[in-house]
Amino acid sequence: MKKRWIRWATVLTILFFFPVFAPLAAAADKPVKIAYVEWSDAIASTHLVQAVIQEKLGRTCEILPMEADKMWQAVADGSVDAMVSAWLPTTHGHYYDEVADKIVDLGPNLEGTRIGLVVPAASEKVGASGEDYIPVKTIPELKGKADLFGGVIVGIDPGAGIMEKTHQAMKTYGLENYELTEGSEETMIADLSNAIRREKPIVVTGWKPHWKFAQWKLRFLEDPEGVYGAEERINTIVRKGLEADMPKVYAFLDKFHWTPDDMAQLMIWIQEEGGLFAREKALRFMKEHPDLVASWLP
Repeated sequence: MKKRWIRWATVLTILFFFPVFAPLAAAADKPVKIAYVEWSDAIASTHLVQAVIQEKLGRTCEILPMEADKMWQAVADGSVDAMVSAWLPTTHGHYYDEVADKIVDLGPNLEGTRIGLVVPAASEKVGASGEDYIPVKTIPELKGKADLFGGVIVGIDPGAGIMEKTHQAMKTYGLENYELTEGSEETMIADLSNAIRREKPIVVTGWKPHWKFAQWKLRFLEDPEGVYGAEERINTIVRKGLEADMPKVYAFLDKFHWTPDDMAQLMIWIQEEGGLFAREKALRFMKEHPDLVASWLP
């Protein structure tokens, strides 16, 4: 009789606590989902975060490319767990304002970023006369020189925050004779590379850190009205409830922080292989920076 009572007590105990333990077990098996936009900086940081979660935390991690506005919305509605590519306060400021009460901002994972309009630097190439073939140092100087640049400012994804700021800059500085073309980071880089090779004037939407500044000598055009904002930062944004569901993942994302030089190194490694082996390059970064990676771990 005593053994039977013990068995029933054990069963009742399991049934009592099962509703508590079952969700925790399900959360432990659930893959971590990270959203990102397919820009070089986001590709580098997101693949690195994925590698750390899988290699150091022992969890499956899925990374999901999407447009910038969709990325913010996915974190806000909880369909993804996090992103590590929120450019604030200027570039993605309007996205942040729309969902601020639905997300958790863990603060900067990288500081010292910048966006704006970029041209090849004077020291990159010179014309036959030995003078700078792009005699423009500020955005206001673009006015009246549309013919020099073919009436085009080369842009990227239409949903990118830098595109909205560029439309604003064109109004602020009276650049009505220019067209802001839409494309992608890849098409912008292709146009920039072709123009530099042909010594052809070009102005593109640009941001830093980016491997193109290591590839070529480039400069930002001065923005006296501050349309593009001052120095920016890249923040980590997570969904509400992540800390309770995945405490170790949350703790890691909260500690994740690196420098523009770190990111530039990983971006260059990824670019060397045409972007095809980003995960392998992230693992290489982990191997070569063990102390940095250890500082992120909970």
